[in-house]
Amino acid sequence: MSDFTSKIQSELLRIEHEEQVRIVYACESGSRAWGFPSQDSDYDVRFLYVRPTDWYLSILEKRDVIERPISEQLDINGWDLKKALNLFRKSNPSLLEWLESPISYMERYTVAQQIRELSPLLFSPRVSIYHYLHMAKRNYRHYLQGEIVQIKKYFYVLRPILACIWILERGSIAPVDHGDLIAGLQLEPALEREINKLILRKKAGEEFDLEPGMNILNDYLEKQIACLEEVANLNQAPTGAEKQDNVLDDLFRKALREVWQ
Repeated sequence: MSDFTSKIQSELLRIEHEEQVRIVYACESGSRAWGFPSQDSDYDVRFLYVRPTDWYLSILEKRDVIERPISEQLDINGWDLKKALNLFRKSNPSLLEWLESPISYMERYTVAQQIRELSPLLFSPRVSIYHYLHMAKRNYRHYLQGEIVQIKKYFYVLRPILACIWILERGSIAPVDHGDLIAGLQLEPALEREINKLILRKKAGEEFDLEPGMNILNDYLEKQIACLEEVANLNQAPTGAEKQDNVLDDLFRKALREVWQ
């Protein structure tokens, strides 16, 4: 266990004590989970928690997130389990990624695994494609327009585009680990070489200053964004979440009993 992992787990326990909650799951969600952190990459920690049962028995709407200021490379925040399950029934891509993260810092109860087992029933390719395509278009527009660009921003467009392609080809949640994602796609060799060069530079800790844009990546991204916009407009089946509402209610109640018994 690394020193920083110990620090993260200590911080999670401190949050439990300060907020009077129990954390049921915590993971890495950023470039470290994707498999290509640089030496100074933040630790993007995300967690799910539950409060005591009486907290939920209230007529008042209460804050359902816990956030801490970013400090010393640590970016940490979490969602209340009730909020998470409401987003899960809508096939929220961020939550699905957290649950499949290859780096777990804490998983002490059965609720996270129960959610994973329900994921195939509630996963919506359409919702995920909309999510990733919107992310890719926004980042492409903000960071990669013009002849001179900040090269490292290609990662923030490439990953969501590749996730969309995985979903279209496989009909399943895209892997969080970038190596697994690339390995499962049939990319042109020249494109894959350019992507791998960028990853090697990032892992080596190179600073990505402003540089001329990479034509092979720009051409690929523009083509895929145009194609995916057409796909995103097609009607697709809903998630069928309504059929699982009783199951999710039961999962939530069981989680409260398991944690606080």
